[in-house]
Amino acid sequence: EMKKGYHKVSLRVHPDRVSPEEKEEATKKFQALGRVYSILSDENKRGVYDETGDVDDDESDVTRDRDWSDYWRLLFKKVSVDDIKTFEKDYKDSAEELDDLKSAYLENEGNMDDIIDTVLCATIDDEPRFTKILKGLIKKKEIPDFPAFSKEGKSKKNARKRKHEAEAEEAELEAKKLGLNGEGSLQALILKKQQSRGAAADDFFSQLEAKYSKPQKGGGKRKGKK
Repeated sequence: EMKKGYHKVSLRVHPDRVSPEEKEEATKKFQALGRVYSILSDENKRGVYDETGDVDDDESDVTRDRDWSDYWRLLFKKVSVDDIKTFEKDYKDSAEELDDLKSAYLENEGNMDDIIDTVLCATIDDEPRFTKILKGLIKKKEIPDFPAFSKEGKSKKNARKRKHEAEAEEAELEAKKLGLNGEGSLQALILKKQQSRGAAADDFFSQLEAKYSKPQKGGGKRKGKK
């Protein structure tokens, strides 16, 4: 479960998946995450941290100089178009997607623009399906009826459609850059959209950076509160 979680979160900030302007910040977050995983996945280091709240920096020179991208690739194979297609097939209409849809609806108070931008693998083509599901949940009183959802105007829906059509064209170009054929455009769009997601993950990474990415002040141990 830890490895699965590390993989899921690391995909959001992998330096190879962000724009040049975001690369430096993503690299810091990626390095922090790699350091945390290397500690929590080691039984002895994890035991010391759980018991004392301390992070042993005896090997700080090694971990500081480690190529975390190589470390990541040792743990996980490169994600292919087929991998994305398989994930998408398993994810859509699953219990996990339903939970994510409900959470996105509640967090965004029914704003369909943000719902589509939040749910994994979602595109404008999923809107009718999402709408039907959400209306059913509202009818069963499992979620509240937000005006942003039930009273959304036609102009806003049309604007959303135009926006996603533009993104689809951009994804086609991205797919060509990646050497993908026509069927890879959707996957290219999915990958591109993931770069802008995960506001909660930003808070999570801020905490990681505060704990594990402070400049060294001599040898010894660095304290970290649990």
